[in-house]
Amino acid sequence: RIARCFEATRQRCCRLESRMRRAREQLARVEAERATLEVKLKHARNQVEVEMKKRHRAEAELEKQERKLQLVLELLMREPWGNEALSREQCSVLSALTGRRLGAALAPVRRSSAVDESCQSLLSHSDISYDRTEDDV
Repeated sequence: RIARCFEATRQRCCRLESRMRRAREQLARVEAERATLEVKLKHARNQVEVEMKKRHRAEAELEKQERKLQLVLELLMREPWGNEALSREQCSVLSALTGRRLGAALAPVRRSSAVDESCQSLLSHSDISYDRTEDDV
């Protein structure tokens, strides 16, 4: 009876060791996948940061060019020789541009993008946190 009891215990230990080995292998696979995902997350964060910097630079350049265009348009519309040198069609186009650009230049500009920022969406880029303290969890 003792031998049977020892044999049953030994078989149970073998099954538990086998389960433990599979669990350790699964843990190793999951940890490797987690490490891979952490690297991808780091690259994605860096890419988002780079793209945000590019966007800000492009928006600043666009605003600078719009200001230059606005000044040129205003100059052309104010100069007496400007109206004479330009055809009626060109004058109407310039006056339409001046009216539209002037309103856009005085009001804060909201750029359209893939994310509808005017709706203050919950996932707007300004809400993205780059805090890495959660990574340690």
